[in-house]
Amino acid sequence: MNTPTIRRRHFLGTLAALALYPALAACSQDTEPLPFEGNDITGSGLGQDLAMPDTQGRMRTLADFKGKVLLVFFGYTQCPDVCPTAMLEISQAMELLGEQADHVQVVMVSVDPARDTPEILQAYVELFDPRFMGLTGTPEQLDKTARSFKAFYAKEPGPTPNHYAMNHSAAFYLLDQNGQARALLGPSLTPEDMAHDIRLLLEPA
Repeated sequence: MNTPTIRRRHFLGTLAALALYPALAACSQDTEPLPFEGNDITGSGLGQDLAMPDTQGRMRTLADFKGKVLLVFFGYTQCPDVCPTAMLEISQAMELLGEQADHVQVVMVSVDPARDTPEILQAYVELFDPRFMGLTGTPEQLDKTARSFKAFYAKEPGPTPNHYAMNHSAAFYLLDQNGQARALLGPSLTPEDMAHDIRLLLEPA
């Protein structure tokens, strides 16, 4: 893939995250603010309509992750740069968490369900951490879930119908143990930053 295309994808993903933040910052916050390294999105209500099958065919909603800190990332397995970098960094953050990582669930939602079969997606997420979960379903299920997170994705045509790219948001959505969106972890954050923000939600109130 040529350099302009890669740069455009980085730009679009970052632009989507930046465009999202000002609107969310104005939301009411009933929860005590925390010193996140990422953008605080407490009170936004993002992700409440998450409903996608996992790679075993089981429908997943936020209720399935109650009691765990949840990180949701929208990407696809044929992504050449953004996705593998993001997944590698969050896997490093999980290592930094040590035993606390057992109380965290990382989920990758495929924005390319036509090519990301359950088998392909499962193999992909396990490359980074066997505890990671992949969600892939119908275009309608993806649309509803992405809208719930206000996540951006769009198909970029390639030389043939089966060779195309997907532009998409490049941030992790961090949700607390009650399924409430709390922070947006953008691509500028380090694994140490990510681990810091996750720990804030794991510590007893």
